[in-house]
Amino acid sequence: MKTYTYTEKKDTRSGFGAGLAELGRTNPNVVALCADLIGSLKMDQFIEENPERFFQIGIAEANMMGIAAGLTIGGKIPFTGTFANFSTGRVYDQIRQSIAYSGKNVKICASHAGLTLGEDGATHQILEDLGLMKMLPGMVVINPCDYNQTKAATIAIAEYVGPVYLRFGRPSVPIFTPANQKFEIGKAIKFTEGTDVTIVATGHLVWEALEASKALNELGISAEVINIHTIKPLDKKAILDSVSKTGCIVTAEEHNHLGGLGESVARVLAQHNPTPQEFVATNDTFGESGTPAQLMNKYGLNSDAIQKAVKTVLKRK
Repeated sequence: MKTYTYTEKKDTRSGFGAGLAELGRTNPNVVALCADLIGSLKMDQFIEENPERFFQIGIAEANMMGIAAGLTIGGKIPFTGTFANFSTGRVYDQIRQSIAYSGKNVKICASHAGLTLGEDGATHQILEDLGLMKMLPGMVVINPCDYNQTKAATIAIAEYVGPVYLRFGRPSVPIFTPANQKFEIGKAIKFTEGTDVTIVATGHLVWEALEASKALNELGISAEVINIHTIKPLDKKAILDSVSKTGCIVTAEEHNHLGGLGESVARVLAQHNPTPQEFVATNDTFGESGTPAQLMNKYGLNSDAIQKAVKTVLKRK
């Protein structure tokens, strides 16, 4: 069994900042907008090197989305930056009407998503953003797993023509993917081969899935782990090929079980290959204040929860 290790931890929002800075050097059409959260979104380097291509909008997120949509008309590629809650829930009407409806080439970049926002509490810990954004026609939805993959995804979406929602986070998490990887929108990545169960995970839960697979292997359970970094378009083939071998699946995400990755996978299975499935996600609830580790443990979004879900789904084969 292939195992993964890491040498350092880093926040995925810094991967976004590094990717944006690189785009500033290589793509003159890339511009950045921020809603008064430059430091939190790690946009400093881009601004330092390209001050004329940055727009500080202030605490006016709806206005930011409208400005971004307008900038695309002149051929610019705008990257908007604020917290995930303010990037989606607060401005959903503007995104729907001004960006998605007309297919504007706006990259909506959202930090501090999910429970791992931590101490800021439930009002900021959006757990429904993936569902909100994947329901918009034509919207690509991406949720990378570590610093390196977030940097690669940031660079890749500049080449894609159309609206994109890019989700990343606040806490330091293990870096375990290659530094110079090529990011392919809609192409899942298989980390481990397995025969007993498929685990598909996204974002911060990918590392937890790998840790779970290692523990399960010691119990004689062979788990296939797949990183679904692109929620939409979903890599249906990767999912169906895997469950055709394993016969059951666990989905894991830092999101409400309603509307997220798990439901997208369930739809694919229902249409093509009905398969036992268990969900590791929040259960129709808001979050609360606490450290990321405390919250992920309380709400069952970790390696232990994935192992438990695997043992449950194996009984249903």
